Amino acid sequence: MTAPGGEPGASDPIPDQPGATGQPPAQAESADPVPAPRRSGAVVASVLDQAASSLTNIAVLVIAARVSTAPGFAAFSMVYLTFTVLLGLNMAYVGQAVVLTRGGAAATGAACRSAVSFTALAATAAGVLLALAGAATAAVGEGWSGPGGAFLALGLVLPLVLVQDALRYAFSTLRRPGLALAADSLRLLCVVPALLLQPQHTAPGLLVAVWGLSAVPALLIGLRLLWPHVRGARADLRAYVRRGHLGQRFVVEFAVGNASSQLAVLGLGLFAAPLAVGALRGATTLFGPLNVLFNSVNAFGPPLLGRLGGRRATARAAAVLGLLLCAVGLAWGLVLYTLPDGVGRGLLGDTWQSAAALLPATGAQYAVMGLGTCALVTLRVLSPRATLSVQVLFSLLSVALMLGGYLLTGSALGAAWGLAAGSALKAVAAWTRVARLPAAERPGVTPASAVPAG
Repeated sequence: MTAPGGEPGASDPIPDQPGATGQPPAQAESADPVPAPRRSGAVVASVLDQAASSLTNIAVLVIAARVSTAPGFAAFSMVYLTFTVLLGLNMAYVGQAVVLTRGGAAATGAACRSAVSFTALAATAAGVLLALAGAATAAVGEGWSGPGGAFLALGLVLPLVLVQDALRYAFSTLRRPGLALAADSLRLLCVVPALLLQPQHTAPGLLVAVWGLSAVPALLIGLRLLWPHVRGARADLRAYVRRGHLGQRFVVEFAVGNASSQLAVLGLGLFAAPLAVGALRGATTLFGPLNVLFNSVNAFGPPLLGRLGGRRATARAAAVLGLLLCAVGLAWGLVLYTLPDGVGRGLLGDTWQSAAALLPATGAQYAVMGLGTCALVTLRVLSPRATLSVQVLFSLLSVALMLGGYLLTGSALGAAWGLAAGSALKAVAAWTRVARLPAAERPGVTPASAVPAG
């Protein structure tokens, strides 16, 4: 769910020395109960899992719009946006920390159990607050058929949907993306027919409830698949509230990146014509498949790169991947640029003509975003604390360049090139930081107190 123009951020790994996480050496080096999959198969499963998750989000919004009234879909969209923000916060605070866990089966099992348990506890607390706020809104507002009922329903199902998503990061930590793919595919297969069966003009609260409850089969199968890997492990929830937990830094990164994208939209709404706003959104929408790739690298890249063992090998592999993503971005942009007008209008309707003029700039932006994403993932593995300053400074710079580009040219094309320039500068800064890391630095060497150690 990464917003175009904003590369994701991360967290410190758990030491891979035996016993460094508080487990006895014999336990930390115990054998994994399930053989690890081949690396190539893990990469394919990671990409497919991200695709299944992205397709689920798209299907939910499309079907909800079809079965809702206009006010009902507006209420559903407000609730879904709230869920998206909470999902991103949990990903930053819990998910990005746990995927960098190092150690044997005992260490990773304990970290995964801790992450899932903390997510369940935090989601329940947030759900109670949302349910109370929704009930109060419904009592004094439009009743249960309005936004109040929808927020009440979100509060009731929030633990189900957040824990189900948190399992993806646990499986990534365990280097079992195929298990995440199985659970997320089941989620997709359950939510689509559940929503399609709803009658026309369904109340938004009922839609939210059906969407949330449809996660139960995927949640149950995910917990069943996780159990062999966490059996006997102890959850340590205190690690998530200790001072210095790196999830706190990554929440700031998420907030800055998310705020910058929202500020970008707000800035265009203030300074640009509606046609310019629609053109930029239409152009970035066409690059949605690349977001799947970038999110896969962000979610599943750190565990794979962390296995390479040293700074040089990790950076070299990430650089090759970054160049590959850059080439894919350029190729996808070329494909879109050469689309016949009839096909383009079939995709975007009347917005196609204005969006097509932005495709070279947006393609350039996505090409350098591939390089920047891999650089930031490299920093997460080798020196996770180095990502915060890069994310904060260059996310804000991207907004400034976008607005400056529009003011200089008076068109959405200038804004698009401003975003591309901001992404390019972020990529340069991130790779420069990677190049300046000490040669002896290697993944996994950080204080155990800095991360959720299980």
